[in-house]
Amino acid sequence: MTHSPRLALLIPAYNAAAFLPRLLDSAARQTEPFDEIWVYDDCSTDETTAVARRYGARTVRGDVNRGCSHGKNRLAAETTCEWIHFHDADDELMPNFVERARLWMAEGRCDVVLFAFEERDDSTGALLNTWRFDPTAVASDPRAHAIQIQINPFCGLYRRRKFLEAGGYDEDPQVLYNEDVACHIRLAFHGLSFAADETVTIINHRHAGSMSASSRLKCLQAHYNVLRRTAALYGAERYAAAIASKLWVAVGGLAAHLDWRTADEAAKLAVRLAGWSSAPNSRTFRALCYGSPRLAIRIREWLIRAIRPALREGYPELRAPFRVI
Repeated sequence: MTHSPRLALLIPAYNAAAFLPRLLDSAARQTEPFDEIWVYDDCSTDETTAVARRYGARTVRGDVNRGCSHGKNRLAAETTCEWIHFHDADDELMPNFVERARLWMAEGRCDVVLFAFEERDDSTGALLNTWRFDPTAVASDPRAHAIQIQINPFCGLYRRRKFLEAGGYDEDPQVLYNEDVACHIRLAFHGLSFAADETVTIINHRHAGSMSASSRLKCLQAHYNVLRRTAALYGAERYAAAIASKLWVAVGGLAAHLDWRTADEAAKLAVRLAGWSSAPNSRTFRALCYGSPRLAIRIREWLIRAIRPALREGYPELRAPFRVI
């Protein structure tokens, strides 16, 4: 008798008692069931564990708050299912997710499958966007795709054995706030095969006070560290231009937050990897970079603030004097 591969839903959670019912209800409404549902309670101070158990989920509780990366690794080690799907406690599954996932699991030709998802405003339910991954780009060069495109775990299906062999999530504090990008780059460079399913199966709820929205500088600093480590760990010469392009994006954000030290480091690395031509497409900016990337970054940021201040709305640094240290 042929054994059908099994699928686990793994949910890292911290003070998520208010959100878990929506997600776990959506898991219960699947046209085909999950084989296991696990919740990692990251030392919550609310009823996260009690709510999870009320819905029949298996639970693991940490004794110290260690973050979602640790929670995901712990849950991946706990389950015995061959396939795993991570989901944020405040997001939601459409009824067709498991059904679509099982088609890929039965075929078994890929280690990672990325599903399309809707992005909705959590307070109003309004549809903000629909995200689909390009199947050809994902399958042909997962490494480039993982560098260039933000991949969140709530849209992924993973072969557990391969995920664990690659090392799972990096729990180094330097990549915290960009750990999802770090993980998918790690999986891609460890040779896992990727595919994309254009069927929408997931709802990502956007919150004004989410970690990424309220910690933009930390996210940018972590992204720089992820890119720096990608170049150093994997000797990614083939992907130097792609890494440099993302570094310049980070430089712009870091400068907007007046984090000149990290912005300077990111710009230097971009130039070292891919030369002056990797700088954004502006003759003036490139010319300034050729003379001094440090000066170019500061002049550009000063001009943006002087001429187009609306581009910096929401940055608290604007309320302070423009510092160029």
